[in-house]
Amino acid sequence: MSEHEHELDYAHRPHCCPCGESDLQGHTGVPRRDFLTVGGLAVGGAALTGLTWSALAADQADLAAAPKRVPLVVKPILSYFTWKRQEQTSWRSWGGIETEAQAEAEVRRIQAELEKLRFAADFPVEFLPVLRVQNAGQLSAAKDIATADALVLYGAGGPQDVLDTATKIGKPIIFFLRHKSGPLSFYYEAISPWYFRHNTDQLATTVADHSDVVVDSSEGLLWRLRALCGLRNTIGSRIVAVGGPSGWATPQAPDLARKKWKLDIRTASYAELGKLIQQARADVVAVDNARRRAVEYLKAPGVTLETDRKFVENAFLLETVFRGLMHKADCRALTINGCMGTIMPIAETTACLPISTLNDAGYLIFCESDFVAIPAGILLSSIAGRPFFMNDPTYPHDGVITLAHCTGARKMDGKNLEPARVLTHFESDYGAAPKVEMRRGQMTTNIAADFAAKRFVGVRGEIVDAPFLPICRNQIDVRFQCDSLRLAERMPGFHWMTCYGDFTKEFGYALKRVGIQWEFLG
Repeated sequence: MSEHEHELDYAHRPHCCPCGESDLQGHTGVPRRDFLTVGGLAVGGAALTGLTWSALAADQADLAAAPKRVPLVVKPILSYFTWKRQEQTSWRSWGGIETEAQAEAEVRRIQAELEKLRFAADFPVEFLPVLRVQNAGQLSAAKDIATADALVLYGAGGPQDVLDTATKIGKPIIFFLRHKSGPLSFYYEAISPWYFRHNTDQLATTVADHSDVVVDSSEGLLWRLRALCGLRNTIGSRIVAVGGPSGWATPQAPDLARKKWKLDIRTASYAELGKLIQQARADVVAVDNARRRAVEYLKAPGVTLETDRKFVENAFLLETVFRGLMHKADCRALTINGCMGTIMPIAETTACLPISTLNDAGYLIFCESDFVAIPAGILLSSIAGRPFFMNDPTYPHDGVITLAHCTGARKMDGKNLEPARVLTHFESDYGAAPKVEMRRGQMTTNIAADFAAKRFVGVRGEIVDAPFLPICRNQIDVRFQCDSLRLAERMPGFHWMTCYGDFTKEFGYALKRVGIQWEFLG
């Protein structure tokens, strides 16, 4: 067989995704192993080199926990006026703060509210001391603003240049206005005509818009901060790409991910991975630990084994290698390019189970190295604080769509383990892949990323069934809340990202700061 015939034969192997294995040709007609690599190194990403199992094993102090999300650091700012009575003329504007004493009371009120909010938050957030300002110069002189990730401006009063200066700082900003939660805010009246529209009929600001305004609602402030925390943990984050970065039918996807999301993609070759696995197999302690963890996993309530136990033991050894690679790269995210075949003879199992268990542990692990969808998964999980389910969508009909993949976390709500059958990977009928029995009646957030990184679509849904069709092992039927034809016409890209809960508001709010259009189909 010629090399060309071999490539054609390989390209027509069955896969869960129509584009198939990572070695398939992209739109350019260039085999992926060529356009991804030059001289053996992945294009556009620093390679992890000099890897040894002894070093990786020694660095892993705790197998249980992934690195935590970085806290969102917030600077609260109170902008206000003080007034002195004058006879027979207008001497004060709207608003409930007129004196320094009232401003001091408002600072205490803000601090108490933010402390209560910090305690209630299901994401990490820290609040700096409240800054009181009456002019732009006081705001510009504040030194700790540089350490903040976001600003919350309480618009009790103050000149327009305070708001202009706040937005020019270049950090995300939320405006909190009081109607009934405390002394009335002057900007409850003025923020739209005076600030957003600059006394015209069009939006005149580019950094902030009406979605950044909260009136009275602590919950409204909380979900926006949750969104910004997710964004803080996505932009500039690092990920290990085993076998190099790729994109589903989109060769430019890794470069778009770097441009739009500033992702720091570190690569590890399959040659390096194979060497590490061989060294790990020679480590008696590592092999014993993998066997012990396999036993513990299979003995847990709700788990049944329907494949060879050896595949499960090998999966936990592979999982330990993946942990070591992430520890080496100082990150909590990893993706596998070639998980539909390349990894199987090297690991003597599939990557499906390690992807599941690592996502349960708080890591962000993706199959197929699809950088079209990976940024959406990082953002969704960083917002929700729980695992995502990367999946292949089917054709929507009668208000239902089937979502399936052989990788799925069991701790989908971030706390409780769902039941699982441990089967083979479907297409290869090899290895170990959990069929997670995802919860019927569970609300879900579903994100579809487009190939061009210009438009993401969001759909809220409900799991109505977890069938056992002859497709990828993890499978759910999701009832969605929009017209089926509209969803079929508007859904872009290929892979979807799904998680338990409704985080559509947060996702759209974060997405606008990346320059990607958000289309929520309801």
